[in-house]
Amino acid sequence: MSNTPTPHIEAKPGDIAKTVLMPGDPLRAKFIAETYLENPVCFNTVRNMFGFTGTYKGCPVSVMGSGMGMPSIGIYSYELYHFYEVETIIRVGTAGGLGKNVKLRDVVIGMGACTNSHYAAQYQLPGTIAPIADFDLVRRAVEIAESKGIRPVVGNLLSSDTFYNADTQAAAKWRDMGVLAIEMESAALYLNAIQAGKKALCICTISDHIFTGEALPSMDRQVSFREMMEIALELAK
Repeated sequence: MSNTPTPHIEAKPGDIAKTVLMPGDPLRAKFIAETYLENPVCFNTVRNMFGFTGTYKGCPVSVMGSGMGMPSIGIYSYELYHFYEVETIIRVGTAGGLGKNVKLRDVVIGMGACTNSHYAAQYQLPGTIAPIADFDLVRRAVEIAESKGIRPVVGNLLSSDTFYNADTQAAAKWRDMGVLAIEMESAALYLNAIQAGKKALCICTISDHIFTGEALPSMDRQVSFREMMEIALELAK
């Protein structure tokens, strides 16, 4: 605990709950806190990466932005796991649809996260690791979604280091391997959780589709994807 505050999080020991919801957008973190949490208190404003702790149905819950990309969520999730005694991080993010079986506003639960990143190279493993979510979180997320009448799509995500990819065939290749959607954070989160002996899950909402060209505006991405938020909050109880 002597490592707190960190260079990126100004919270004091005890300011952050054991479970943290982590959207990429700090304004989505603010929206979740103000909409769902009771008595939210802001614990971080460094780099405008807002973090809040309150209660949800009587249980302490924190929510904090991660920023975009694996380097960013890699820093924040590492500090939360190692320096703030966080046990579970649930990413609530947006993703671009790849699969024919996903459409706009679908909730996708990332059982695994393929990646084109070299994030795992730091572990110097004698092979290739599969970044996977905590199974209990996956199982419970599916049960919670179904109890709310939501049809979750469960499977592999792609965590990409590139938003604008010079390889114009890459998305189709991943789609043909059964990948449901593309985003930019989950693989690093899953690897940090595995290495720390903690838990992680990514729940995404499809905000656009790579092959149909459909897309939702930025304000919808910030405030309207309530189904994934509510599944994550129920998980945090």
